[in-house]
Amino acid sequence: MDFIIGSTNQAKVQATKNVIWHYFPNAKITAVEASSGVDAQPFGDEETITGAINRARQVYSNEQNVIGIGLEGGVRLLGGAMYICNWGALVLPNEHVITAGGAQIPLPSEVANEIHQGKELGPVIDSYFRAKGLRQKEGAMGMFTAGAVTRIDLFAHILHLLIGQLQYHFENGTDGN
Repeated sequence: MDFIIGSTNQAKVQATKNVIWHYFPNAKITAVEASSGVDAQPFGDEETITGAINRARQVYSNEQNVIGIGLEGGVRLLGGAMYICNWGALVLPNEHVITAGGAQIPLPSEVANEIHQGKELGPVIDSYFRAKGLRQKEGAMGMFTAGAVTRIDLFAHILHLLIGQLQYHFENGTDGN
């Protein structure tokens, strides 16, 4: 079984390799840039999951045993606070889509205010922590959890949920939804 991830982001690619090779040690994994088709800073679960599905759809192949992967990070409002949200999608060769969401934590108000002004989370956290390229490594999740859960961990969790559903699909012959 082969997988194509619709991103070259280091955190997303590393999470994909860690999880896919755990379940499918002989899998070929290819990372290609794919557009999410949503705003650069997805806002809300709907826009974020749409970005993940769009990435997976762009890279999936209708060849047997090739599956597209899309991972997308965004933010959402809940109870007046802004939270990190993350979604993932698999598109199977029969075009069925499998989705899963990840852990969420609130962002500090200083960061949320910047995002409300139209800025992207990645550059905002780089500025907030006086660092560069955090979205490729720890991510906001890693920084705001003192490294307890990194962006790689977050996307790995989503991928475990996706692969678990995929295995259920294979074992039970469901339609993948």
